[in-house]
Amino acid sequence: MRRIHRTRRDWAADLALFLFAACFAAVSSQSIPVAESLGPGWRAADQVAGGLGCAAVLLRRRAPVSLAVALLLAGSVAHYLTGPAMVAVYTVAATRPWKATAWVAALAFGPLPLFLWQLPDMSEERAGSAVTYFGLIAGAIGWGLFRRSRQQLIASLRERAELAEADAESRAERARMEAREEIAREMHDVLGHRLSLLSVHAGALEFNPGAPRAEIERAAGVMRESAHLALHDLREVIGVLRAGPGTGTGTGSAEGGERPQPELADLLRLVAEARAAGGRIELAGPPGGAAPPPLVGRTAYRIVQEALTNVRKHAPGAAADVRVTGGPGDGLTVEVRNTRPPGPDPVPGTAPGPAEGGGQGLIGLAERARLAGGELTALPAGGGFAVRAWLPWQG
Repeated sequence: MRRIHRTRRDWAADLALFLFAACFAAVSSQSIPVAESLGPGWRAADQVAGGLGCAAVLLRRRAPVSLAVALLLAGSVAHYLTGPAMVAVYTVAATRPWKATAWVAALAFGPLPLFLWQLPDMSEERAGSAVTYFGLIAGAIGWGLFRRSRQQLIASLRERAELAEADAESRAERARMEAREEIAREMHDVLGHRLSLLSVHAGALEFNPGAPRAEIERAAGVMRESAHLALHDLREVIGVLRAGPGTGTGTGSAEGGERPQPELADLLRLVAEARAAGGRIELAGPPGGAAPPPLVGRTAYRIVQEALTNVRKHAPGAAADVRVTGGPGDGLTVEVRNTRPPGPDPVPGTAPGPAEGGGQGLIGLAERARLAGGELTALPAGGGFAVRAWLPWQG
């Protein structure tokens, strides 16, 4: 017989059912009809069987079906086993499959047709006792079925709660990952632009130490301003990391003294900064009239910013052509092309590209465009490189 591990709650339930069976047998002993032909010895044996049946209730977790069958069969001749039989059939109905419960119920109510056939000839006392017996057995089975359905419902609700909790944790983790990726893209785009301007001016001073004083002062001023803006942008990103979501601060908040996120109209300022660093940039656009949605305008700005940063990093001295076209209903098209940089021709089969950075900037731009509902391509073109993006602009 397999070993059953019982908790304190299980032991309390088993002892409570044992006491119920014993008390039921004691209370009903005076109302049990016993034939006059049976002597005191039979009644004593009947009472002993009832006691053993009550003690057998403690084994109900090991073999409930066998216990129920044995008590039902013995109950047909022993009158004090009704209480233990009720506990046994309740256990089967509450813990065993429907098929086992159906077989035990069929065994319990098997004598019912014979009882109904003999009912007209039975005494009123014996008929009442039999009706009470079948009613108690039916109640025990019904209560067991109710208990099992309730346990199944609780288990189902618990499983659904665990799944919901796991799903919530998964969504929270995805949200944290998306926030980290957004912050990483922001740092890459903003700081990369500022630091590339610093690198250009520092390189100019390094290779031209004899430049006029006015030009050196202008380059130093641009470097100082670029460093100041880079530190300011870095403080904004760190503020986002420290503040967390829902605090109303960060790069996207105009409240609390923070600069707002760039828009499409800020392309003029961006191109002016790049030209001040010595870049040869031609700008066509942005289109006049209504401004695009903030997400579209911000994404277009970041695409141009990263493309110009890549030109300074990977094709120094090359000219760049920036075109921004489109309008409501047609979408916004952003295209940045750079010419072949001066110097020796590239090795056949190669082209300027984002070799030093591993292409992380272009990957971030493609993700930005996708989040805005658009698409981005970046391919070699005419010895240089071309970045083209289309972003939706609803009419």
